Amino acid sequence: MACDKSFSTNYLLLEPKDVGFFDLIHILFSNNLERRRFVDSFEQTEDEFARRWLIFLSVVVQKLLQLVAKPMAIIGWGIETCLNLFSSNRNLVGLLLDLFRGEDIIPKKDSRTFLSFVGNLDKRVELDRRIKRGDGNYNAALSMMASKISYENKFYIQTAVQDHWKMEFLGSYDFWNDYQGKATTQAFLLRDRSADHDTIVVAFRGTEAFDADAWCTDVDISWYELQGVGKIHGGFMKALGLQKNVGWPEPEEIKQDDSHPAFAYYAIRDMLKKLVLENDTARFILTGHSLGGALAILFPAVLTFHKGEDSDLLLERLEGVYTFGQPRVGDERFGQYMENKLKEHRIKYFRFVYANDMVPRLPYDDRSLMFKHFGTCLYYNREYEVQVVREEPNKNYFSLGSAIPMMMNAFGELIRSFIIPIKEGPDYIEGPFLKLVRLIGLVIPGAAAHCPQDYVNSTRLGSSKVFLPPNHYI
Repeated sequence: MACDKSFSTNYLLLEPKDVGFFDLIHILFSNNLERRRFVDSFEQTEDEFARRWLIFLSVVVQKLLQLVAKPMAIIGWGIETCLNLFSSNRNLVGLLLDLFRGEDIIPKKDSRTFLSFVGNLDKRVELDRRIKRGDGNYNAALSMMASKISYENKFYIQTAVQDHWKMEFLGSYDFWNDYQGKATTQAFLLRDRSADHDTIVVAFRGTEAFDADAWCTDVDISWYELQGVGKIHGGFMKALGLQKNVGWPEPEEIKQDDSHPAFAYYAIRDMLKKLVLENDTARFILTGHSLGGALAILFPAVLTFHKGEDSDLLLERLEGVYTFGQPRVGDERFGQYMENKLKEHRIKYFRFVYANDMVPRLPYDDRSLMFKHFGTCLYYNREYEVQVVREEPNKNYFSLGSAIPMMMNAFGELIRSFIIPIKEGPDYIEGPFLKLVRLIGLVIPGAAAHCPQDYVNSTRLGSSKVFLPPNHYI
């Protein structure tokens, strides 16, 4: 592996491309990591079977995802095309009538109305006008809507921000992943500005349902340990802009390679610096759903690695980090490091978890994986009632004792999908596609709970008191 790891004090890196069947099987029976071509580790041996088993599973899943990447993309394209075809022609009956009349509308993936798989689960585009700027939950509600539309194409996002939200669209970008050798990280920026208010929002896109590269990032349990910081999830660091041969060099040392797009961290950092220097009162927010949430909280972490006036300026202007359905990003030591830094720079960090969403319970918080959450968790139940807790209930997602209660809760969510529009109004209508996903949630509890719909509802219907003093920065 052509990778200079001198920036870290310890590491475990997995490379599924180099795996052979017998080599992979051997890791289950031998503690020798040095002889495994698909493992690059500071330690030469791993005596604990549970950790070798997790390495085995991670590599197998990544290898399978690489093998089915193209079929996944084709299936995803087909599903999205069909969903948008039905939507563009009102419904199936409308589609058949338009086909008969020769008036069918073929959706284009880069059009201003084309919705992704995730977007079809919750088609709402308007902000909740009852939540005004200055309300305790305003930033949270805006952040979640930005996280939701980050899954869409550039022109859809631009239309939503400019025409519906009446805010400034600053750009949507694809960023380079040095380890995957392609642009697999996406984010967009908007500016919410008035005479007495100037907030820039950076929204990182989460994992697309049929994007094998993004799923590989999620299931990659590689990690790096940084001096005085702790262990950090390698897949998320790679997505944010970690570079193979130099790690996290100082920004002034970066020389942009024009043969590929920029790295997310460095490009967004430069954009934010220019924007906040335009106005002494300008602040910015980082947000994201799922994988996007992991990147949002890692961004200020990397800022703290880099010393200097520019990093201090951005940390000073960072108003808050709002993540939704975010997976774990580091070990306990990293969590302590981040809590100290967030408190030092007075940065608000709210980690939203809805009910049985499985993603915030991953990677596991156990002795084998060592991943831990940190900061304030806002946990919402099926009624969108919120609790401020240190850790969401059932922190590792599945156990035999919790399976039946989770299934019962999923059934309650399905029933609620028919009732909530009557109680809360037409903005809360759930379409047949989301109802179908909720049916799947009866079999795999927690899968449907990761959908943006419930996080949007949580920021709108949950109590706003949790965002106000005395609830403070962490």
